[in-house]
Amino acid sequence: MKLNAELTARLRGAAGFIFDMDGTIALGDSKSGGHRALPHAIAVLEALKASGRPYVVFTNGTAKPPAAYANSLRNAGFPVEDGQMLTPSSSAAAWLSQTGTGKVRVLGNAGCAAPLIDAGLDVVGPSEEAEGVEAVYTGWFREFDFNALEAGCHSLWNGARLVTASHVPFFATENGRAIGASFPINVMLTAMTRKRPRILGKPSKVAFDTAMKVLGLPRSAAKDMVVVGDDPALEMRMANAVGAMSVGLATGIMGSDVALPEKDRPTVLLKDLEPLLGAL
Repeated sequence: MKLNAELTARLRGAAGFIFDMDGTIALGDSKSGGHRALPHAIAVLEALKASGRPYVVFTNGTAKPPAAYANSLRNAGFPVEDGQMLTPSSSAAAWLSQTGTGKVRVLGNAGCAAPLIDAGLDVVGPSEEAEGVEAVYTGWFREFDFNALEAGCHSLWNGARLVTASHVPFFATENGRAIGASFPINVMLTAMTRKRPRILGKPSKVAFDTAMKVLGLPRSAAKDMVVVGDDPALEMRMANAVGAMSVGLATGIMGSDVALPEKDRPTVLLKDLEPLLGAL
């Protein structure tokens, strides 16, 4: 699909932009442990920066703190400051704080837990013995073991709510799709406790509202926002739920020939970012 005059005008008049990372603007580079920019991605963000239009990068990964992802993107040539980088732990920290949740068991690594600790939450380790845990938060945790499963279950059985960074099975890498860690962890916890996870990363409205706050924009500007991503169940669903423009890319999870339900269908599906760059 191409950008017609109406879509081009909508892009040029956008209040702000939310970009996914993996499969949208970059791919993980296993050789360097960093990221490799996808075609035209750096130029798109440079054009936005030059025009003064606000943008953030919101990955659904929680393996690292936001600042570490931002540094990796800068090393790849992207104009992304620490404050422009968000992960599901950013929105999780905001929501848990707003709901008055104090003690949280994090089934995730240090990068996953960092934004919660920074927000002043009482964070309990995956297998740590603790009373009064109010929420179990799942994220990137490939070290997950039976002890963590048992500790998480006991917290949930004792009244904690189950919340998660992400509940999609795959994400895009330079070697194709990879398995997301929180999805199988959530499935195990739900099977054992019958509690279903509340998603605090994409595609939740919590994630969208967190991005809007960082951008300094009111929720009323949602319909003037543009969300760019490669996963129909994440970026497209999040944008469509609030009436924002959804720009899908066939550079990651989403294929150009895939049939999608209306809630996951992009406003426009592009092969790469070149048409977006042209519009800007």
